[in-house]
Amino acid sequence: MQGRATRRAADPARRSLSDAVFDRLLRAIKSGAYGPDERLPAEHDLAAEFQVSRPVVREALRKLREQGLIYSRQGAGSFVRQLGIRQPLGFGRVENATDLMRCYEFRLTVEPAAAAAAAERHEAEAMAAIASALGAMQVATARNRHREDADFAFHLAIARASGNRYFAIAMEALENHIAVGMQLHGVSLKQTPGALAKVLDEHLGIHAAIVARDGAAARARMTAHLTGSRDRLFLGPGA
Repeated sequence: MQGRATRRAADPARRSLSDAVFDRLLRAIKSGAYGPDERLPAEHDLAAEFQVSRPVVREALRKLREQGLIYSRQGAGSFVRQLGIRQPLGFGRVENATDLMRCYEFRLTVEPAAAAAAAERHEAEAMAAIASALGAMQVATARNRHREDADFAFHLAIARASGNRYFAIAMEALENHIAVGMQLHGVSLKQTPGALAKVLDEHLGIHAAIVARDGAAARARMTAHLTGSRDRLFLGPGA
C-alpha cells in the first residue's frame, strides 16, 4: 500500500516532466527541426537529452501520437507526420523577405527590453527554463546542428522571465514567424565554420548578463545577437 501511495504521489511530478518534454518536442516538430516522416531520436537518446527517465519520454511520445503529430513503425521508432501550417494569432503568414525583415525589426524593439526586465526580475524557475533551452543548444552545437526549437525556447523563456506577460504573449503569437527566420538562419550558419559556436556564445552572453542581473548588458547583448542574426540571414554568414 505504501509503495502504491508513493507512486501516486510521484505521478504529478512525472506528468509535469512529460508535459515539458512534450512541449519541447512539439516546438521542434512545428519549427521544422524534425521534418515530415523524419525519425525521432530513440527513447534513451531523448531521455539523455532532456535529462529525464525513459518512462517520462514514453509518456510524452504517447501524447504526441494521440494528437496525431507522430506515428510509430514496429521496430523502427517514432516518425513525424506532415503538419498543416498554423496561422499565428494576430499575424498573417510570412509571405516574403520583407515580412522576415519586419519581424526582426519588431523583435529588436521587444526582446532587448524583455531581456533587461528578465535580468532585473527573474526568479529561479524562470532561470531554469532558460538554462534548459541553452543546454539543448549546447548539445546541438557540439553535434554541428542548429536546434530551432531550443533557440525559440530560449527566447521565449527570457520573455516569460521578464515578469511582463505581454512580452511572452507577443513571442508566442510570433512563434511561426520566428521559426521561419530561425530555420533560414540555421542553414546560413552551417555555411561558415565556427558560426554555430559563435551564435552559441552570443546566447551564453545573454544568459550570463541575466544571471548577473545586469539589465543594461542583457539589453545590449540581445540587441547585438538579433542584429547579427538578421545580418547573417540577409547579408550572408560572414556579415
